[in-house]
Amino acid sequence: MIRVLVVRDEGYFGVPVRALIESRPDLHCVGTLALDHGLVERAAQLWPHVIVFDSQHMVSQLLPFASDLHAAIPSCALLVLSDPAKRGMLPPRRRAAGLNFLLKGASETLLADSVRRLAAGERVVSPVLQAASLNADRSLTTRELEVLGLAAEGDSVKDIASRLFLSGGTVRNYLSAIISKTGARNRLDAIRIARRDGWLH
Repeated sequence: MIRVLVVRDEGYFGVPVRALIESRPDLHCVGTLALDHGLVERAAQLWPHVIVFDSQHMVSQLLPFASDLHAAIPSCALLVLSDPAKRGMLPPRRRAAGLNFLLKGASETLLADSVRRLAAGERVVSPVLQAASLNADRSLTTRELEVLGLAAEGDSVKDIASRLFLSGGTVRNYLSAIISKTGARNRLDAIRIARRDGWLH
């Protein structure tokens, strides 16, 4: 029996994915947990073979959870149900924290087969999502480079907003876009990647 845990955004506990999983005799849904700060500890107590993220969060926002889950449950595979039409939900350039990707709304058969493959140690990335990721424009805009350059100098969001005559929310949006485009874990990782790739000096 393959033990599957479904992770949803806090405050939204729909059952479609769980229902699809439970319809297969060899798959057992051990629970549905909220994507919040207590996730890793609660997930570790359930010892799932596969965790399915059914979330509206960007991949860059899932990376810290993924890293902590791999540390807590090393043998567990992670599957993200992704909508390619939404910003930041495509697979990153690097295989970040062992994440796997399947289209949101995938059929019951495809979801079940993907879970089985992951439990067997295979990797799953939807060809549609892989193609969209390769075709996506991941180059940083001039404004994004300005924001990242100031962040690399140690400026806070407030400082960057003041220097570029932007709101703090706009600066945060730029930083989120930068993290998504670079496939980084966080702002510091984005700075490191940008320097490595020659976008910053």
